[in-house]
Amino acid sequence: MHLTVHIASQQMILHEDDGQCRSYSVSTASKGTGQKKGSWQTPLGRHVIKAKFGAGLPVNSVFVARRFTGETYSPQLCAQFPERKDWILTRILWLSGLEPGFNLNGNVDTESRYIYIHGSPDTAAMGQPGSRGCIRMRNIDIVDLFDRVGEGTAITIQET
Repeated sequence: MHLTVHIASQQMILHEDDGQCRSYSVSTASKGTGQKKGSWQTPLGRHVIKAKFGAGLPVNSVFVARRFTGETYSPQLCAQFPERKDWILTRILWLSGLEPGFNLNGNVDTESRYIYIHGSPDTAAMGQPGSRGCIRMRNIDIVDLFDRVGEGTAITIQET
């Protein structure tokens, strides 16, 4: 089983062991692709899922620093916290790079950049770039994906 994120089409494909494929619409970084810390870009290359957060929590559960805040996202909560720009909701899959000097170690380390696949508010557009570096998904899709993959699942993020 492995995942492929296609930046150009804003699609993620889950390639299952039985040959089946599932496609999800995603939203990657509004600033494009890039490896450097502080770039707010989505990193390319080979990665793995380092850790999973949110199992069993309700849809729209709010996370800050990978911790459930006890809040449930709503337009009212959004208005109350305007400084929270890219809401991380429902589930988190934390990525770790596998390519030293490209997306692993130093100022290009995906894991230390806190790059996730995560759920987003229903108002977040999918199928077009819009995140601050992470790979955003619809909540229903991140729940489905989260239940299908495990820590160590491979993911390739590519331009095409």
